[in-house]
Amino acid sequence: MEKTIAVLPGDGIGKEVTESALKVLQAIGRRYNHRYHVNTGLIGGDAIDQKGHPLPQDTIDLCENSDAILLGAVGGLKWDQNPSHLRPEKGLLAIRKHFDLFANLRPVKAIPGIISASPLKEDVVKSVDMMIVRELTGGLYFGEPKRKTDNGAVDTLVYSREEIERIVEKAFELARLRRGKVTSVDKANVLESSKLWREVVEQKKLKYPDVELDHLLVDAAAMKLITNPSMFDVVVTENLFGDILSDEASVITGSLGMLPSASIRADGFGLYEPVHGSAPDIAGKGLANPAAAILSVAMMLKYSFGMETEASSIEEAVFSVYEDGYCTSDMKQDGYRVLSTSEFTEKVIEELERESVSDHILSAYV
Repeated sequence: MEKTIAVLPGDGIGKEVTESALKVLQAIGRRYNHRYHVNTGLIGGDAIDQKGHPLPQDTIDLCENSDAILLGAVGGLKWDQNPSHLRPEKGLLAIRKHFDLFANLRPVKAIPGIISASPLKEDVVKSVDMMIVRELTGGLYFGEPKRKTDNGAVDTLVYSREEIERIVEKAFELARLRRGKVTSVDKANVLESSKLWREVVEQKKLKYPDVELDHLLVDAAAMKLITNPSMFDVVVTENLFGDILSDEASVITGSLGMLPSASIRADGFGLYEPVHGSAPDIAGKGLANPAAAILSVAMMLKYSFGMETEASSIEEAVFSVYEDGYCTSDMKQDGYRVLSTSEFTEKVIEELERESVSDHILSAYV
């Protein structure tokens, strides 16, 4: 199989972790006889510096002619004083909106080899396996009017029924493939948009009698994520709440460097990126954890290309490296050898190649 991927390394450590992810992608291509064609474009701060815009038209054209997008990270102190339309984050918001990437999927899963890296107790963390489904193209981030004056500011939270319906349907469909439970998070005791949200969720539930549903107010959900995270299977919520809760959930694994994400639309086209930021303070030092970027490639193979076996191979390789006692500096713990970004990546590739040899030997006896 052949696929074309638009690669947008972005800023800071985005370049390093994207390089790692591409090395793993090519390794999986060799193992399963796939060809991945890579075309690189600009987004974020680098795009502002070189093109005068956080999302240049040639980057949009590049993505239009690709089967999926792999993104590193955007942002940094260098651009913090720029006017709002020339902030790196505007490029990320714009690409989500342009391609109608309405569903953000963020898996959070306890990894046996590094449970001790979590600040939470092991008995709280060990059974965690959830998918946070965040609506990505509506809500406060995109509502109008949006303005600030010396005496005040306004942001507008707008959702249409159709926008809520499609993200809720995505959550129910995912739950059917997992443990069959959806938790819908809102603020229906205060916000009119949340009242509509809850109404739509209840209506959609009628189509999925096999899926369990409960509702949580966002403040209660924030508490439960820390005190009882294993209660969650699929969590669905609006843009702002999803942004906050998914970052909060990162403490379960012990590091943002472990969390991948997918932003997809109805036809399966998607943008895949690590949850972490550009971390310019460690850029170029070999300290970045590439696991989230590598696992984002696994999500790309699974959700955009339907390559579930290949995706599982990558996940298992990453988890095996941790179980073998290796980690990067962000997850340093007793008894583990700390590796650089490139060293960790090579360990993952070694695991993939070892599995490939094992598969070959096994097939000889079948």
